Amino acid sequence: MQRSERHRVIIRAVGGGSGVGTTRTIAELAELTGLSPVTIRRDLTELAAQGAVRRVRGGAAPAPTRGTPYPFGLRETEDADAKHALAREAATLVRPGDSVLVDNGTTALAVARELAGVGVTALALSLHAAAALASKPGNQVVVPGGTLRTDDLTFAGAAALEAVRGMRFDVAILGACAADPDSGLTVAEWDDAQVKRAAIAAAQRVVLVATADKFARTAAYRFGTLADLDVVVSTGVPVTVAHEARELGIDVRDVPCA
Repeated sequence: MQRSERHRVIIRAVGGGSGVGTTRTIAELAELTGLSPVTIRRDLTELAAQGAVRRVRGGAAPAPTRGTPYPFGLRETEDADAKHALAREAATLVRPGDSVLVDNGTTALAVARELAGVGVTALALSLHAAAALASKPGNQVVVPGGTLRTDDLTFAGAAALEAVRGMRFDVAILGACAADPDSGLTVAEWDDAQVKRAAIAAAQRVVLVATADKFARTAAYRFGTLADLDVVVSTGVPVTVAHEARELGIDVRDVPCA
């Protein structure tokens, strides 16, 4: 079992990051993964340092903080093929010369990589996205400044909000923790919701790029509804969601993922 996969197995078994779950012993996790207790101890130490689980005597317990359950590095490798397919499709919505907002998150990062060298002015809401956008000549890349989160290198707080409000975008590429039609577009962090809400207000076209599982979830902080979107780019959009979106005049792009 590869390191990234066993870390996901451990986090799911413990319920890390959500504040609820089950304390697991080293022996239980070793049996679950087929690995030695020595390897499990090393993995738990690493995951605890990332805030994904809480280390306790003889095992691990759920992390006490609410938020994304997986560290950024693990989320980046999850559903990688689907994210690449979504990114390729989303990039076709951007033209050279456009002013573009690129959200934080791993799916938006995949879009940023596709937009490298296209010739846009881009405000990147994470250092990961900024580095990807600037990896080839051609783009003018702006970052908002202010506070950075340690794991996903996302810009958060008042400086990010002010930067978004101070620009106008032809296209805003947004992600979401969840996009359930009844609950709306939601994320796990309050300040992230404020920035995304400002992005919607500042953009001529709003594009949600999300894997299909996001349409069956909900998170704590709402930043918009389906009606705020112009385009949805996803894989396997549920039929009821696609119908409701199209009734609202939203361009739904259901991307096949080989």
